[in-house]
This record gives sequence, C-alpha cells and structure tokens, in this order.
Amino acid sequence: MNVNLPVVVVFGLAAWAAVRLLGIRPWAVALIALFGFYLADTFAAPAIDNGTRTGVDIVNNQHD
Repeated sequence: MNVNLPVVVVFGLAAWAAVRLLGIRPWAVALIALFGFYLADTFAAPAIDNGTRTGVDIVNNQHD
C-alpha cells in the first residue's frame, strides 16, 4: 500500500512533533525553515537535491 503525502505535510508534522515533544522553540523551527528556503536558492541546491534523491533511491532499493 502506498500513501502519497506532500512534503509540506511531512515537514509540518515533524515541526509540530519537535515543538511539542522535544521542547524546541517555535522561533527556532521558523528560523530553520527560512534557512532552508535561503539554501535552496544557492549553488548548493543541486548537490543537496542529488544527494537527497540518491539517499531515497538507496532506502527504496531502486538502483539503476
């Protein structure tokens, strides 16, 4: 069975869990999210995207 969730929902649930269960301050979560948007607009974005896709393929055992 496959479940399709938008990444925003997954990140939202992770942020809620971090604030609720780990005691992380909401401003820290907002700062990390803003840093992620900033990082996505830099030269490092393609490397991060490639590394993420490779990691997902390894976890899912989808070798080409």
